[in-house]
Amino acid sequence: MLLEGTILHGPTFEPIEGRVVIEDGTIDAIEEAPARTNDIILPAFVNAHTHIGDSIAKEAGEGLSLEELVAPPDGLKHQLLAEATREELIDAMERSVSLMEAAGTGAFIEFREGGVDGVKAITEVLDGFNTEGVILGRETIDAMELAHGFGASGANDGEFSRERNATARAGKLFGIHAGEVDSSDINPALDLDPDFLVHMVHAESLHLERVEDSETPVVVCPRSNAATNVGLPDVRELLDRTTVALGTDNVMMNSPSMFREMAFTELVSDVSARDVLRMATLNGADIAGLDCGVISEGKEARLLVLNGDSDNLAGVQDPVRAVVRRASVADVSEVILP
Repeated sequence: MLLEGTILHGPTFEPIEGRVVIEDGTIDAIEEAPARTNDIILPAFVNAHTHIGDSIAKEAGEGLSLEELVAPPDGLKHQLLAEATREELIDAMERSVSLMEAAGTGAFIEFREGGVDGVKAITEVLDGFNTEGVILGRETIDAMELAHGFGASGANDGEFSRERNATARAGKLFGIHAGEVDSSDINPALDLDPDFLVHMVHAESLHLERVEDSETPVVVCPRSNAATNVGLPDVRELLDRTTVALGTDNVMMNSPSMFREMAFTELVSDVSARDVLRMATLNGADIAGLDCGVISEGKEARLLVLNGDSDNLAGVQDPVRAVVRRASVADVSEVILP
């Protein structure tokens, strides 16, 4: 397969005109040459934090606090998940994964509620798609063993050392929410030596120093934090300390669109468009342990092609800024997911 256009090449997304040569699902070569199209070729997105099960309850819970919405075990989303049939859950998740794939998401890290049954349900859904799901089971060690790891709700919700130890023994990912409502659960979360933290809205100097010293990656979800009125993470400060990736969080509150997440993050944070695009691609892939997220020879060819002649993108001078600030699913020409 050959893709021609403006290629956002390497970890700095340097725009070069040329061709991407794909063979057996891998980027075989990147050739600089005059292109016959104005397409923009970039890595497919890696959505580093999702709750796809929430797809059964989009825009539910207006006016409720974050705890009332999502805190286990009695938050509104947990009530609605318990009431939904398996068929309803499967259908809702299929729709969200379909949307993500069509909008250029090549992989996502899912915190999957429902224990073993929840992991089995999302696994069944993913059988019909090429988007890769890195599934972190919740609630039980059995769910972790069936999945790619364990996704903890937060250190104030329970004592997760047993789950952390079991996940470490299995050589799998352990992620945990921290610092979303306040800072009280950040140190206990860091004490668990997680593979990554989610949110870190209320990180203080001590927490930032610990994150830097331990090289613990962070996934931020600014749209979700704005929707629940808990504040916004200091993305610039976090980037100066560690690897930072981008996630869309609960489908209940937000469309799982990385285009929307990137545009909002660039708008409200003191970071460059290149920083944001890296957060939406390579950094998420690194956290998930995936060999994608960058257009370089030898990498897996999970790629996104945007129509540079669309009414929205025609005349763009800076393709990186255009991808982050302007592009949308309507500009997607092709999604390559081997």
